Amino acid sequence: MNKLLSLAINKLGHDWSHLNWDFRDFKLVDGTPDKMSQWQGDPQDDIMVVVFKGRHISEPFHRQDFFFIDYAYHLDYNALSAKFDNLVTIREGDCYIGQPFSGYALKGNSTDDDIIMIGVHIKKEAFFREYLPALSQDPDMFRFFLDPQTDKFSDEFIHLSFEKTSPVRALLEMMVIEYADRKEDTQLILKPMVLALFMHIARRYRLEKADVKASTLSECIVGYINSHPESVTLKDISAHFSYHPNYISSLLHKELGKTFSEIVLEKRMDRAVVLLRGTTLSIEEISAMLGYTNTSNFYKAFRSYYGKTPREYIG
Repeated sequence: MNKLLSLAINKLGHDWSHLNWDFRDFKLVDGTPDKMSQWQGDPQDDIMVVVFKGRHISEPFHRQDFFFIDYAYHLDYNALSAKFDNLVTIREGDCYIGQPFSGYALKGNSTDDDIIMIGVHIKKEAFFREYLPALSQDPDMFRFFLDPQTDKFSDEFIHLSFEKTSPVRALLEMMVIEYADRKEDTQLILKPMVLALFMHIARRYRLEKADVKASTLSECIVGYINSHPESVTLKDISAHFSYHPNYISSLLHKELGKTFSEIVLEKRMDRAVVLLRGTTLSIEEISAMLGYTNTSNFYKAFRSYYGKTPREYIG
């Protein structure tokens, strides 16, 4: 570890104990009492970098109103899911990615050396506008960030492993150095780094999900459409799968009973509902994300499909 990085880790590690750890009380939908952590960075900032460095950590269960990426930089520690009381070991080099309001607690003990955990916190509004469009081409990851799901590790989290040579580690090191010596343009510098971080995470996520593959050509085509509903054309499908457009159209209609256009519309409308319910994005922003050249066309398509306007649909 070079001297500049070591100093930055030590500084943010020292700052950890001075963060606001007073969790506010709130109640879940079913009335169960719970704890909520507060945004601990500057109010005007969208991104915060934190470092835990020490031999022992034991957090109370809490939830948070932001997205986070926790990375085990040195040694292992545990993460405890509040919902299912599921203890997961986060090994050195692992990332643990969580959604807003997901129950969480860090637990760790070391007798020989300091545990070092690097965390990146992103405000919800900034995530939806800055990073969601780039991640939306991966349907599974898109759903994860907007529609809580249970994956193979624990509830409402993604747990991924990275080699020490991974760019993820290098990106996090640069972010620690930048945040430890914050300047007026630090947020501008951090934002593209966080985007690169998410793209590497998305790549690893796809690789770990690669064993679940579609079994038929029509399923593969639908999967491709689902990854590019905002821009996909029949010509794109033809070039990607090396089949004539007429064959693809006939295959989809024969096996699925739907035309290519109907499938694209279905995927767009599915995504529209997820965005309307799960984000604070405006109708105009959602319309653009779904590939509509103007909001009026989106309104017409949505009302024709659901029989209601977007605002009427979400109540």
